[in-house]
Formats: sequence, C-alpha cells, structure tokens
Amino acid sequence: MMMKKRTFTREEKLRIIKEGSEQGVKFILEKYALYPATYYSWKRKFEEMGEIGLQHGMTPKHLKRIRELEKENSLLKQLLAGKELEGKLKRR
Repeated sequence: MMMKKRTFTREEKLRIIKEGSEQGVKFILEKYALYPATYYSWKRKFEEMGEIGLQHGMTPKHLKRIRELEKENSLLKQLLAGKELEGKLKRR
C-alpha cells in the first residue's frame, strides 16, 4: 500500500524544523511521518537561503538567478527614469 504524498506549506516546514531542534529529529520524523532526507533537505535549504528556500522547488541556483534578475530589473528602472527625465528636460 502506497501512502499519499503530502505537501507542506512553508510555515509548516518552518515549524517542523523548529520542533526538530527542540524535541529531537527522531520524534519529529515519526510525528509527521517524514523521511530523514526530507527533513534534512528542508533544514539545509533554510540554513542556506532562509525562508525563501522552503518554497517549492527553490534551490540556491534559483535564488541566485532571481537575485540577478532583480538587480537587472532595478538597473533597467533607473535607466528608464533617466530617459524620462531627459525627455522632460528637452521639452522645456
């Protein structure tokens, strides 16, 4: 008999990690019917990337790419603001 795959929210994962450090990992694994690999994967991602690391499918590589895109977006907004300012000054 196969168990139905359960998904946990970011908040649930945070709570489970916290409980694991307070009550012991073995107890938590049994309480939530988790595999050790799952628990330690969540814990590692939380330690490496913070809460955002617990979002579904998030990896350090994804986080790095998101940060690169945010930086590029910020730069493009600055360039656009500069061009708009130039345009307004030329119209005067």
